[in-house]
Amino acid sequence: LIITIVQFMVITKGAERVSLLRAALKRRELASFLVPRTDEYQNEYVPPSGERLYWLTGFSGSAGLAIIQRKRAALFVDGRYTLQAREQVDGSVFEIFQIPMTRPSEWLAEHSRKGDKIGYDPRLHTVAEIARLKQALSAKGAELVAQKTNPVDAVWKDRPGVPLEPVTPHALEYSGKPASEKIAELKRILRDAKQDAALLTLPESIAWAFNIRGADVPHTPLPLSFAIIHARKKPELFIAPQKLSDNVRGVLSEHLTIREPKALSASLKALGKAKAKVRLDPQTAPCWFASQLTKAGAKTVEGSDPCLLPKAIKNQAEMDGARAAHIRDGAAICEFLAWLDREAASGSVDEIQAAERLEQFRAETGELKDLSFDTISGAGPNGAIVHYRVSRATNRKLAKGSLYLVDSGAQYVDGTTDVTRTVAIGMPTKDMRRHFTLVLQGHIAVATARFPRGTRGQDLDPLARLPLWQAGLDFDHGTGHGVGSYLSVHEGPQRISRLGAAPLEPGMIISNEPGYYQEGDYGIRIENLVLVTPPETIKGGDREMMGFETLTLAPIDRRLIDASMLTNAELDWLNGYHAQVRKIIGPLVDKDTRAWLKEATASLP
Repeated sequence: LIITIVQFMVITKGAERVSLLRAALKRRELASFLVPRTDEYQNEYVPPSGERLYWLTGFSGSAGLAIIQRKRAALFVDGRYTLQAREQVDGSVFEIFQIPMTRPSEWLAEHSRKGDKIGYDPRLHTVAEIARLKQALSAKGAELVAQKTNPVDAVWKDRPGVPLEPVTPHALEYSGKPASEKIAELKRILRDAKQDAALLTLPESIAWAFNIRGADVPHTPLPLSFAIIHARKKPELFIAPQKLSDNVRGVLSEHLTIREPKALSASLKALGKAKAKVRLDPQTAPCWFASQLTKAGAKTVEGSDPCLLPKAIKNQAEMDGARAAHIRDGAAICEFLAWLDREAASGSVDEIQAAERLEQFRAETGELKDLSFDTISGAGPNGAIVHYRVSRATNRKLAKGSLYLVDSGAQYVDGTTDVTRTVAIGMPTKDMRRHFTLVLQGHIAVATARFPRGTRGQDLDPLARLPLWQAGLDFDHGTGHGVGSYLSVHEGPQRISRLGAAPLEPGMIISNEPGYYQEGDYGIRIENLVLVTPPETIKGGDREMMGFETLTLAPIDRRLIDASMLTNAELDWLNGYHAQVRKIIGPLVDKDTRAWLKEATASLP
């Protein structure tokens, strides 16, 4: 009854809000309007004021796009979110499509006519995204029309205010390099490329470059702001003055010119007046910046955000911090898993209780700043929803004979964590053990991979899938994403996926998380974070090879492993990993957890 009432309320609001938006589009003479998940900063996690897609559709995932037309409405999500979207969104109002099987550009072209005006907010869409849409619509004669104001904001009457949380310095012991050196490095990049300036539109780039952190969005310590790096003068930081204490302002003023956000347009015009060559990342920069610079007379030069690669390649302090964070986090996870084994058998533990208890164990370290994302706590069929987000309406008990998938992470000042474990509640079935072991084989293949310089994530992705492919199975998400240093839990440019084109470099942190999902029954995922290691000579070889150092320290459920399916090399890796977990984490946990850990990490024959 509770689930029915909640779903009815969401459906009613969705239909009403779409109706309000359609009336606004009619007044603007628009045939369609695009509503993305992102905010003005292209954040994965957005503040309440930026939750336009959730407000309109009820979909709470971290990636998606809605297209609203006079008589049609469509929601596009990727494979991680198809089940979640069906649960959260009114199917009588929105058609739900999975990317890339159906691409928004193709759907929009198919459902547009000559002369149609398609509205979009230029602050919410990247240069590359709008270019793709324009190309798709060119043959139809439809026109993309940038809107000065967002019609969703006009009909969202109780929209929250923008966040104004304080900025804090990120200490040198954690950043490993002073802001002055980072700024000098960025200036050299621009001068070498004969560029006059670069726009930083990603708050995580700004946080990294200037050694600051904020609290404007959930789970990622970002100060919402924009910046301009100049090749031959101080960078400009555009940030609400309420976020800066006198002390922080004084520290930043040594290296930066601090301006209010309303001064951004004037600075862009100044670049135009100087006929400056301005670097703009078409994949991350909102197209509003490109249009403003072009209008002002500047020359925009497409190029990647100059912070992305140096931010992704961790220095020694950041690598040491990541190791320390994972040891601390591993102890909390082991305490949780031991608690879960004691309590889940009673049948009284539910998804919310489990997620809250895990957060409590992390908080008891005294070092937890935030979770790095909303914990995915999925029992039984909810575990098959890749990015499931538990609510009071969907909350399930951890029932005997089922699987429980928990994907969680933490933000510590010295590092960011992300780990997934799948746990048997009671006796697992033969199919559960078979599927789990296939996933484990893919995980081990990535963990033990050796590869030369220049290897891309897409080159390694098949390693994680091959055991599943040979069984006629697969998973509809990437194998791994980059992870920041007390920054975003999803960091580029590195990733292990079919689209992972960036070469892996020593010092990059990336996840290793193959999975398998049996819709309506259970989900399986095994995730560790790994650090790319420097090239080294292999005995008997003639080329140096990089590899991975596993950072995450938590047992993999032995009850779900069919040891007869594993090779000797796979067994050696698993037993060696468990021995390392036992050795490092054992002294950090209480007596009962230590006893549980000894059993949970015992060698398989």
